[in-house]
This record gives sequence, structure tokens and C-alpha cells, in this order.
Amino acid sequence: MTKRPRRNHSPAFKAKVALAAIKGEKTMIELAQQFDVHPNQIKQWKDQLLDGAVGVFGDDRKEDAVPTVDVKSLHA
Repeated sequence: MTKRPRRNHSPAFKAKVALAAIKGEKTMIELAQQFDVHPNQIKQWKDQLLDGAVGVFGDDRKEDAVPTVDVKSLHA
């Protein structure tokens, strides 16, 4: 049996597979055959997507738009 070379999947492909797993229309085995990826990898991507979705709707807002400026150091 020959060993398959390591593959790097794009973030878009991972999202597509994870969304298909979340929909639940097909089993993990069917998705694994369709996308040619191991079922454990699909489960990991699905879990990462669900964990990351909390950050999208969470209250942790970034304040990168307005940096705090120390006026005293600017005048010195």
C-alpha cells in the first residue's frame, strides 16, 4: 500500500466541508467519501467552526479603530 502525500487544504475548502457536516444531510462517512477526507478531520473542522462562531456573535469587540493616545507624551 502506497502512502499518500500530505495535502494542504484551503480555508474555503475546510469551511465548505464543515458547513456540510453541520447541515447533517449526509453522514460523516458519506462526506468523507465525497470530499476525500478522513471523518476525524471533518469532525475537527466542524468543532473548530462551531467554536469560532461564538467569536463572531460575542461581545468581545476589538478597539483597533480608535487607539488610545497619551496627550502628555505628545506635547512633551
